[in-house]
Amino acid sequence: MKSRRQNSEFRIQNSEPRDPSRKSRASSRQLAVVLASGGMDSCVTAAIANVDHRLAMLHVAYGQRTEQRELKSFHALADFYKAEHRLVCQLEHLRQIGGSSLTDAHIAVEKANLNRQGIPSSYVPFRNAHFLSIAVSWGEVLGARRIFIGAVAEDSSGYPDCRPEYYEAFNRVIAAATKPETQLEIVTPVIHLRKSEIVRRGVELGAPLHLTWSCYQAEDLACGVCDSCALRLRAFEEAGIADPIPYAARPSYGRRAPS
Repeated sequence: MKSRRQNSEFRIQNSEPRDPSRKSRASSRQLAVVLASGGMDSCVTAAIANVDHRLAMLHVAYGQRTEQRELKSFHALADFYKAEHRLVCQLEHLRQIGGSSLTDAHIAVEKANLNRQGIPSSYVPFRNAHFLSIAVSWGEVLGARRIFIGAVAEDSSGYPDCRPEYYEAFNRVIAAATKPETQLEIVTPVIHLRKSEIVRRGVELGAPLHLTWSCYQAEDLACGVCDSCALRLRAFEEAGIADPIPYAARPSYGRRAPS
C-alpha cells in the first residue's frame, strides 16, 4: 500500500504566497509549465522561467533507473521555487516498451564517450513527445502560456528529440490541436547553450544546482562515468566551478586543445 505522501505526489498541489505584495506581483505574471527532471538543465530552465513567470512544475517518471532520486530532486526544486502547482505523472509503458539502457535492466549503461557518433543506448524512443503531451494537456487546463523544457542540442548526448526543429514542429501541433483560445508555446531557453554556459547561467540566477541529479545509473553517489555524469563534470570544469553533488569517481573530461 502506498503512503499518503506517495499518493499525494500524483495530485496537483497548490500553494499561495502569504505576503500580499508578493501575491500581487505574482498574479501579474503569466503562468508557465516547467518540465523538470530534477537534473541540471531543467533546474536552470526553471530558474530562467521563474524570472518572468509563475511556475507549474511537472515531473514525469517513466521507469528509469534513477527514478526515485530524480523525484527527490524535483520536489526539492519545486519547493525552492515555491511552485504554484506541481504534478507528478508515471508512464509505466515506457519501461514496458524498453529499448533504452535507462529503462531496460538488460541493456547496460554505456561508459562515457563524449566523441561518440550516433544515438546512444540511453535514448528513450520518442520520450519527449510523451512528456510534452502531458504538459500541453495540463497547461491548457491551467491557462498557462508557456511550456519550458531544458532540451540541449549542441552539447547533449545526441538525442533526436532535443533538436530545435523538433520543438518548432511540436509548436505547430499544439496550435493545430488545442482550443482556439489556447495560447501555449514551447520555450527552450538553453537549447543552443553549451553545458558550461548552462552552469554559468545557473550560477548567475542563483539556481540550486546542489539539489540536482544527473547520473543515469546511481542514486546515492553519482557514478561519474556515464555520459550524463561526464557531460556535467566537463561543464563544471570548463566553467571553473566546483560541482556540488557527490561522485563515486570524478574523472577529468576537459576538452583537449586542437594539436
